[in-house]
Amino acid sequence: MTDKTPQTPPSSADRPAAPGSEATGPEATAGGGERIAKALARAGIGSRRDVERLIEAGRVRVDGEVLKTPAFLIDRLDRVRVDNKPVAPAEPTRMWRFYKPRGVVTTARDPEGRPTIADRLPASMPRVVCVGRLDLNTEGLLLLTNDGALARWMELPATGLPRRYRVRVFGQPDPAALAGLAQGVTVDGVTYGPVKVAVVRRQTSNAWLDVTLHEGKNREIRKLMAHLGLDVNRLIRLGYGPFTLGQMKPGQVDAVPVKALRAALGGYFGDEAATGDAAPGLVAPAPDPSKWARAKAKPKTGPKAKAKAKTGKRDHRQEDRADSTRAKSRPPARPRAAETPPSDAGERRRAAPPRAGTQANKAEGRQTGKTGRATLSAPTPRPHAGNKRPKSPAPSGSRTRPKPASKPGRRSSPNPAPKRPRG
Repeated sequence: MTDKTPQTPPSSADRPAAPGSEATGPEATAGGGERIAKALARAGIGSRRDVERLIEAGRVRVDGEVLKTPAFLIDRLDRVRVDNKPVAPAEPTRMWRFYKPRGVVTTARDPEGRPTIADRLPASMPRVVCVGRLDLNTEGLLLLTNDGALARWMELPATGLPRRYRVRVFGQPDPAALAGLAQGVTVDGVTYGPVKVAVVRRQTSNAWLDVTLHEGKNREIRKLMAHLGLDVNRLIRLGYGPFTLGQMKPGQVDAVPVKALRAALGGYFGDEAATGDAAPGLVAPAPDPSKWARAKAKPKTGPKAKAKAKTGKRDHRQEDRADSTRAKSRPPARPRAAETPPSDAGERRRAAPPRAGTQANKAEGRQTGKTGRATLSAPTPRPHAGNKRPKSPAPSGSRTRPKPASKPGRRSSPNPAPKRPRG
């Protein structure tokens, strides 16, 4: 485990007094409210240890008098001067999410010169304290707040906030041994509370575990895995209480909105907690699949879809429009003469009109050319056999090119041209 949290509950003097209440005990004679070291630390003067050093150096005054002891309760900060300067009122309680990278120490200063989280935080951030701690080689979610009392409240095992980790171990864990951690176990004289462990993925020589616990003892996860014969080679904190790591990257800082913070930690803020929208990092309620919008199916454009579209239903309206367009552009059909089938072959030969190019047609053509009007009556068309369409007769007055003489071997025409009478 990575959190380093003292197990003794805080004293009544460390808890903030309610507005209008008066403290009791030997420290109440100096004033009412909360300890001055805590109040000044909350106002951003420094840590509680830094404020105690300022008091010992005589740099803190209350109502114009030099403060001689840090065991002093103060009700408001306008009575306090530090280096003869007034103290600004404390800001509202705020919280930030921070992705702590590996190899970074969870302190403001390190005597060994190793990189600290203070080196990774933006310069615009106020003085903050950590909610729990993470080891040097542990990465993941680290909560930061400007309210030390809130950090202390979240760290207490009595609060019961779960801590969730993703752990990679060397070796293959025994499911029965992992299930035994849910009942609690004692290792080297230290009793650890129930720990829930689930195998996420197994690899050739490693395995990923999902570990959830509700306390913050020093190096707890590493010691428990070593007790089972497993070596932890990577440890990532994914969540702390209602806050999660999400899609953050190493070194990234994300502020939690005040409204969402008060809604998530209503047990700390009491009746003043307001119900607000979930902030980034808060655990959202489970989604309801019945309320999801269903996407419409996209039309298929492949060759199979095109072939299927050809054999599908036809658009009759579009075909009607195409037919009407073709009918308008088509020229009018010629009127067909009435057909009178002959009674026999003899009448068929007599009723047949003279062929174009004969002497009679030429003589009649000369007569028509003189008057300018046709004198021939419409001849009766020849009957046709089978499915052959009869030819339309040539209009009167038109000049028709004579047919050449029939070639030998072919059947002669059944209607020979009439001979011209002599004399």
